[in-house]
Formats: sequence, C-alpha cells, structure tokens
Amino acid sequence: MKQINKILLVDDDPDILEQTKVMLESRGYNVVTADSSDGAWKMFNQEKPDAVLLDLIMEEHDSGFVLSYKIKKDEYGKKIPVMVLTSATYVTGFKFDSSTTEEREWLKCDAVLNKPVNIDDLVKRLDSFLA
Repeated sequence: MKQINKILLVDDDPDILEQTKVMLESRGYNVVTADSSDGAWKMFNQEKPDAVLLDLIMEEHDSGFVLSYKIKKDEYGKKIPVMVLTSATYVTGFKFDSSTTEEREWLKCDAVLNKPVNIDDLVKRLDSFLA
C-alpha cells in the first residue's frame, strides 16, 4: 500500500493554489496550503509536510527564496524536498535552474519548475524525491 504523502503547497494566487491542490489530491497526495510566506512557515512547523512546493514571487520578488532558505536551514526541513514553482523565467527571461549542486545550494531548493507546471512532471519529480 502506497504511503500518503503530505505536501505543503504555497502560492499567493488563489486560483493556482486551488487548481494545483485538486490535481495533487487526485493523484493521492494529502495537500495543505498557505497563501503567504508567513502562513507557509507556520504551516510548515505545524504540519511537518513530506515535501514543500512554493511559488517564487509572492509578497516580495524573493519571498519564495527566503522561505526556501528558512525551511532548508531548519533541522526537519533539511530532510525534505523543497521545489520552487515559478513564472519568473516567463516574466524576466532569466532561467532559474537547479540541475547542478552549486545551483541547488545557492537557490536552497531541490528543484525549480516553470509555470504553468505540467502535473505529470510535477508528480514524477515528487515521487522520485519521496521514494
């Protein structure tokens, strides 16, 4: 029997938050959500999720990076995957990547996925991290 993993999903866009939550739940994940960095930090500490998916640009342009950094500095957070979902490449033309160890260390996340996120790619990444 497959373990049901708890995912913390963070995005300040309520439509994206709900749509992604529904898609992940349809794939068997237990999803808790937050719509701000502060709310996400509280939810992270309260829920102890198995993985975190977070938007890069929320209250500030670097909110996702700051949140990811806080999570990865936490003893529990060091042990779980953190994935950044972003439309920054589309908006700025600057490509964020996490393919090298140096990039993952600088970004403080395990993966970067560009929006709109393909649910199959997202689930494949989640499953590989959580295996």
